[in-house]
Amino acid sequence: MKPNAIVYTSNTGYTRQYAKLLGDKTGLPVYSLDEAGAKLPPTTSVLYLGWLMAGKVQGYAKAAKRYQVEALCGVGMGATGSQIQELRKANSLPAALPVFTLQGGFDLAKLHGVYKLMMTVMVKTAGKGLADKKDRTPEEDAMLDMMLHGGSRVSEENLADVLAWYEKE
Repeated sequence: MKPNAIVYTSNTGYTRQYAKLLGDKTGLPVYSLDEAGAKLPPTTSVLYLGWLMAGKVQGYAKAAKRYQVEALCGVGMGATGSQIQELRKANSLPAALPVFTLQGGFDLAKLHGVYKLMMTVMVKTAGKGLADKKDRTPEEDAMLDMMLHGGSRVSEENLADVLAWYEKE
């Protein structure tokens, strides 16, 4: 079933950017999860986007309780299309649910509180491990670059699989 709206949860703005790009491409209205509570009736069919933290799609559980989630997009630092099986397992996702991952971005300055502390530690430990690794893959090189230099990887091209799914529905 085609979704009637796009609902998202964003921490640093990258997931919001993808939600707005999808809204532009599909013509669907776009709401943050908080806004959607006042705008969409329960059980509305939605395409949900959430940022990733430790493999969990933030806001998904809340969205799934209120709406009919037709597809799920997790936005994180990893390459678009990667980590889908891990996401399914960590979030206990139904096998029939279409799941996509999108590479967002990283900006330590946009993080606050515990998230900033966690990511500072992650950059120091995982970043050092990657930097010291002799036979890095291209994906690991990209991850190291993002950790060290930050930046956005949000692009319309990253939405190709999501848009193909939407067109088929």
